[in-house]
Amino acid sequence: MKTVGILNLGCPRNIVDAENTLGRLIKKGYKVTDLDKAEVAIINTCAFIEDAKKESIEAILEVAELKKLGRLKKIIVAGCLSQRYKDQLRRELPEVDAFVGAVKLGQSDHRFAITPRHYAYLKICESCINNCSFCVIPKIKGKFTSLDINAALRQVRRLNKDKISELNIIGQDISGYGLDLYGERALPDLLRKIVKAAKNIGWIRVLYLYPDKIVDELLKVIKDEPKICRYIDLPIQHINGRILKLMNRRSTKDEIVSLIEKIRKTIPDVAIRTSLIVGFPTETRKEFQELLGFIRQMKFERLGAFAYSREEGTKAFGLSGQVPQKEKLARLNEVMQVQKIISEEVNRNFLGREMRVLIEEKGKDYYLARSEYDAPEVDGNVFVRPQKDAFEIGSFIKVKIIDTLEYDLVGEALK
Repeated sequence: MKTVGILNLGCPRNIVDAENTLGRLIKKGYKVTDLDKAEVAIINTCAFIEDAKKESIEAILEVAELKKLGRLKKIIVAGCLSQRYKDQLRRELPEVDAFVGAVKLGQSDHRFAITPRHYAYLKICESCINNCSFCVIPKIKGKFTSLDINAALRQVRRLNKDKISELNIIGQDISGYGLDLYGERALPDLLRKIVKAAKNIGWIRVLYLYPDKIVDELLKVIKDEPKICRYIDLPIQHINGRILKLMNRRSTKDEIVSLIEKIRKTIPDVAIRTSLIVGFPTETRKEFQELLGFIRQMKFERLGAFAYSREEGTKAFGLSGQVPQKEKLARLNEVMQVQKIISEEVNRNFLGREMRVLIEEKGKDYYLARSEYDAPEVDGNVFVRPQKDAFEIGSFIKVKIIDTLEYDLVGEALK
């Protein structure tokens, strides 16, 4: 029996692709093992921004060393980097045996889990219809495609049988789900059906909602369904009107502010996570200060920021007025310093409160957990003091928050 190992890089969407790839290989008779014990190595790459490309290349070169030492027979490079630069990679990396592109949405219903057992990702759409000027995703992924509702529900039912604790519903922009298949935004309907099919699943989390496609019905579903986390992932990228236009974003500053106010009014106790880009071409210091002021005003519960990455094949690549890398990094640092203060303030509001948390792993002196306000890998944690009785990984417990940190909370388990 041939053995295969996989190194997965990039976002949770890549995790889904890697799991489906391994599922198909198992069906063909392969055995999945650790990379350093495998005959065939698969590197599932990312090519969204420059740092991701560098990480992917470095990983390929490291795995190639294993092949030179005779510990691997074949190397297969898959995913976004391969999709985007296949011909160039073939010339420059002869030690790689095959380059394959990204897995097509719905290509396989088989899954070999590479996430912890208690949570999973369900990818309901691929690519994006927004065509932001900085983003290369449509070039890599092609036409926006939604997964048929019945196919999505089949996967949910399988995960329900496994009694996972958390289901994360993902895509580049899941708020556009269904536009290609049904001619309308079908996410609210899909969520209602998923809730019914997920009786054994503790939490359902929705990730990556494009601002101008968030309809009132979607907010109502999130508010009304206790199983759906009160967590809105809302990448706005910037707030200055001129920069938003250059980014080819469809929402104006006023519309973004109104949407945030509506979300907080509709869903009490909601956590909003946003993503921002600093140092976009021609961004002035004044426009950047406007962004900082907006962050201070909105007090996002969760926030991620990135220095603009100039990607060939995008509309923004040819823009004049590229901001120097040193200045981009300085602005990024300013944003994160502001958010650090806000995060501390947000967390202090939890002091003394009781909340339900999901146990993730056991540490030496504590258990690591997450609240419904924290997505896997990207947000904070709740450190839970151990009791005499051990907590089961993947179980839900109730805690009282007894201390707060910059991005994390400390809780005491309640009996």
